[in-house]
Amino acid sequence: MKTDVIVIGAGVVGISAALELQRRGYAVQVFDRSGVAAEASAGNAGAFAFPEVEPLATPGILKKAPKWLLDPLGPLSIPPAYALRIAPWMWRFWRASRPSRYQALVAAQVSLMQLCQAATERQIADTGGAAMMQRDGQLQLYESAAEFRAALPTWELRRRHGIAFDLLESPEAIAEIQPGLSPRFTHAGFTPHWWNTVDPKRWVEHLAQVFRDRGGVIETRPVRALELSDTGVWVRFDQGAADAGKVVVAAGAWSHHLTRTVGDRIPLETERGYNTTLPPGAFDLRLHVTFSRHGFVASRINGGVRIGGAVELGGLDLPPNYKRAETLLNKTRQFLPGLNTQGGTQWMGFRPSLPDSIPVIGRSPKSPHLIFAFGHGHLGLTQSAGTAELVGALVDGTDPAIPVAPFTPTRF
Repeated sequence: MKTDVIVIGAGVVGISAALELQRRGYAVQVFDRSGVAAEASAGNAGAFAFPEVEPLATPGILKKAPKWLLDPLGPLSIPPAYALRIAPWMWRFWRASRPSRYQALVAAQVSLMQLCQAATERQIADTGGAAMMQRDGQLQLYESAAEFRAALPTWELRRRHGIAFDLLESPEAIAEIQPGLSPRFTHAGFTPHWWNTVDPKRWVEHLAQVFRDRGGVIETRPVRALELSDTGVWVRFDQGAADAGKVVVAAGAWSHHLTRTVGDRIPLETERGYNTTLPPGAFDLRLHVTFSRHGFVASRINGGVRIGGAVELGGLDLPPNYKRAETLLNKTRQFLPGLNTQGGTQWMGFRPSLPDSIPVIGRSPKSPHLIFAFGHGHLGLTQSAGTAELVGALVDGTDPAIPVAPFTPTRF
């Protein structure tokens, strides 16, 4: 088979891009270092979080960081061994949180989320995936009136952009949506147009199987370097190489290692996320629940409960600290008094994150044949189908559905 496009990465973004390019008539081959959904796409919370339009880099966020960083098991941590290395990324994060930049980031995120919601519906219909979706909404919890009031600007931001929600101001109102929560949660916001997949790994495997059934090829084979030519891009392995007219880099937290081989230095960092997945029967969880102040969530996965989140900025090489997963589980026992915490499986994965909280989607400045699609942070699943449609337009050379200038690789 003559390959028109090579996609590097078999996570949800890469597989979605491969499917979309295949739909547009291209012969596509996918290479991945570990296999389909073997990294962050396997163990995330399974959420399509379209209402989450506010970037992490918000004005004033660094005033909170010192308090968080004092707790090594808190919602944000930087291991001491990694602190110096991440300093340039944190400086860019601070610059992105300035009010003028923040407004532009919100606008970019809103336009991308609107595209992604519509694109995901198209993807579900095209691949027969409706049975793998749970359209029950999300409950964002607060432990006091003061905490709730502090969050109201975020809810007002969502209102201005047409995102539907209901605000709940009593434990009784919350219990009507999700029984069994601790009464410490006095206020909440309910977003009905949030949905989850029954299992993010199964969803990506489903998409990959559709891609294969339609003639696509996926190989587990680490890509070591890229090499540009006048007519395309060569992909170099430990042994051998392959070439195509277009190459899409969608390798998640490993993407920047590949871009450096052609001279593109993208400030990608790794948010290490932790979770524990409990078996069916652990708790009667009826929708996705976010524990706002604590930085983690509970979601339904295959009839069980996945407790995960928090941010550890520790790179790809440091060993996992599973005490973070244990801390989240212990907190959840207090928040969900009836939770059975026995029989859980721990996991740690790498979220590919850029300092301004939006992904890179665009052509390499070094070559029009090389296209980047990575850095989605917590929102890879959410933004995968929309990113795929933008990649399709970039490969076609047609106008994308939304402007891609905010996502350009040259913005740093």
